[in-house]
Amino acid sequence: MPQEGDNPGTPPQRTAERLLGTVGSERRWAGSAESVAANSAWWDADADDYHVEHGEFLGVADFVWCPEALREKDARLLGDVAGRDVLEVGCGSAPCARWLAAQGANVTAFDLSAGMLRYAAAANEATGIDVPLVRANAESMPFASGSFDVACSAFGAVPFVADLPGTFREVARVLRPGGSWVFAVTHPMRWIFPDDPGPNGLRVTGSYFDRTPYVEVDADGGATYVEYHRTLGDFVRALSWAGLTLVDLVEPEWPDDLTQVWGQWSPLRGELFPGTAIFLTRRAA
Repeated sequence: MPQEGDNPGTPPQRTAERLLGTVGSERRWAGSAESVAANSAWWDADADDYHVEHGEFLGVADFVWCPEALREKDARLLGDVAGRDVLEVGCGSAPCARWLAAQGANVTAFDLSAGMLRYAAAANEATGIDVPLVRANAESMPFASGSFDVACSAFGAVPFVADLPGTFREVARVLRPGGSWVFAVTHPMRWIFPDDPGPNGLRVTGSYFDRTPYVEVDADGGATYVEYHRTLGDFVRALSWAGLTLVDLVEPEWPDDLTQVWGQWSPLRGELFPGTAIFLTRRAA
C-alpha cells in the first residue's frame, strides 16, 4: 500500500525518502523498467528503517504471513515441506525461508533488493541456517523450468511488479506439475481507504476499480517507489492465464489479543474489514 496518506497520521520522512529525494506522490502509469529501478533503490535505502521497525515482529527464522500475525506453523498453508524444493519470491531478509529450511525444506530465496539481501545474509550467518540467496527480478526468474515443488511469498514482489500475469507465468514455469504457489498481499479493498490506522482510515476516498499505480516521485518527477493495485478478479484472471488454479483465498481476521499497529494495519481497522489476502493456488498435475 502507499507509504503515505492525506491524513494527520502520516509518518515522519523515512531515510529512503530523504536519500532518494522523494517530494510527493501521484497516481500514474509506471512500466517494468521504471518500477524495477525505483523499487530496487527504495528497498536498498529503506532496509535499515524497515528492520528497526519490523525486525522483532518478523524474527530471523519465523514464517509470518501478514500483519495479522498469522504464522505458517499454525496455518500450514504450504503443507508438509520436509524434503520439498521451495522457492521464496521476494524474500526480504528471508526469515520465512530460514523457517522453512528448519522444517526440512530445500529452500532458495530471492529478492530484488541488495539491501534486503544484506540483512538476509547476516541472518543466515547469525542463525547458522544457510539459505541460498539470489538477487533477481520476479518478472524474469533465473531458475530452470520445473525446479520447485512450492513457491511462496509473504508480501514480497507481487505488489511491486508491473507485469502481474507475466510474473505468475514465471512462477508457473519454475513449478513442477502439481506444484503450489501461495502468496500474501494487501487486501485489494484496502486501496479505497486512506493509508491511516486510525478513524480517518475508515473513510472511503477512492475507487476500488482505479488500477492506476501509486508512485512516489522526486523533484524531477522520477519514480522513487511504485506499487500496483489489482482487484480480486484481476488476481484470479492473471492466475488462470498462467495455468494456475485458485484452491483457496484466506482473509485472516485480526486477533483479539493483537494490539500492535503496523503501518495502516491496526485493531480498529482489522475488526471491520480484511487487511490481507492470501491466495492458495496450484499448477495442473
